[in-house]
Amino acid sequence: MIQSIDQIALQAASAAADKKAQDIVVLDIHELTPIADCFVICSAKSGTQIEAVAKAVRDRLGELGVPCKGTEGLDEARWVLLDFGDLVVHVFREEDRDFYHLERLWGDARQIPLDIQ
Repeated sequence: MIQSIDQIALQAASAAADKKAQDIVVLDIHELTPIADCFVICSAKSGTQIEAVAKAVRDRLGELGVPCKGTEGLDEARWVLLDFGDLVVHVFREEDRDFYHLERLWGDARQIPLDIQ
């Protein structure tokens, strides 16, 4: 069964949460830009945790038949971007997230509610 982009984004957020990512936000940006429909933005405390979060998201979405089209930033592990086409996942180190503050940049986007325990 094909899932909606919102459901896929929530699966990515859940996979990030499983690796203890923090401050997870899912933004619906489809009305604001043609680059993607959704962003998942989250933070991690270390390069090792960023790598673990990125791997967990890639693995979970791969199991759902959503391949990762590209990955940027794993070498530095400060801001990793995972491109799934209509979904882009951003995994930040806390200080880099504060600096770039994508939530402010995309402030007009609708936030998709999370139900992550």
